[in-house]
Amino acid sequence: MTSSTTDHLAIGRRVIRREAEALTMLAETLGPSFTEAVSLILRTTGRVVVSGMGKSGHIARKITATLASTGTPAQFVHPAEASHGDLGMVTQNDVLLVLSNSGETPELADIVAHSRRFSIPLIGVAGREGSTLLREADVAILLPPAPEACDSGIVPTTSTTMTLALGDAIAIALMEHRAFSPDQFRIFHPGGKLGARLLHVRDLMHDNAPLVGETTPMSEALLTITRAGFGVVGVTDPKGHLLGIVTDGDLRRHMDGLLSLTAGQVMTRAPRTIAPDALAVEALALMNEKKITCLLVTTDDTRVTGVLHIHDCLRAGVA
Repeated sequence: MTSSTTDHLAIGRRVIRREAEALTMLAETLGPSFTEAVSLILRTTGRVVVSGMGKSGHIARKITATLASTGTPAQFVHPAEASHGDLGMVTQNDVLLVLSNSGETPELADIVAHSRRFSIPLIGVAGREGSTLLREADVAILLPPAPEACDSGIVPTTSTTMTLALGDAIAIALMEHRAFSPDQFRIFHPGGKLGARLLHVRDLMHDNAPLVGETTPMSEALLTITRAGFGVVGVTDPKGHLLGIVTDGDLRRHMDGLLSLTAGQVMTRAPRTIAPDALAVEALALMNEKKITCLLVTTDDTRVTGVLHIHDCLRAGVA
């Protein structure tokens, strides 16, 4: 490793350590103003309107997205655009969350003044005590005086990291207070890998599960397996309760005289099943663990409501 490479590595480690130390400071100094901010947002009947300029603006956009995806309606408003008509997006039912490390960003003047004129609740986040933003805010959150990661102290790094973490903390506090569930989360994340991992078995299962009675001759059971195309058939009692399952393995084990047997004589009793409300990722894990390709979907009283094949999970991106 060359000296130059070593220097780069040392710088990288120094930056990460400084930002980690800043986050520790933030956690330790977080106080009543944080609780007030969360309570204020919980009371609002409108949205959280988040704003910031420059690097704070980029952080504001991310906080907006996190809030919106975890059950808190939120919208980003660019402070410069706000001065040219976008203030109309901010209503008296909303609460403003305004970010500025200095607390003196000139472009924020109009949006702050608008909040004061129309009595719109304002949460200010800044790193300078006594700054205009914090003086005007209904709830003022002061970031601790952690140095920026660069030695010159001019590049917003540590300050933006703290602001981002603070936004995450607010979003999660709101989310947990509202008991925001994975089901609700999936509503806002229907696409992509995350959406796939939150699919339920009922979303992917086939309703027409192949079923036969316990006394069904294996000649008929084989036809049912072939027609359904899942490679299995469930065996139920006269009331529709699941007794067992006939799989490829069962067929091989009873190859001699197979056609002279009934489904009840060939089946594996008490097979692995899955509930329709279970996550599809749980079903996939169970199939992988047991080295099987199908699961019958059953209710609490062991009635079969469907069948799930491993290919259904893979096609949906569940992995």
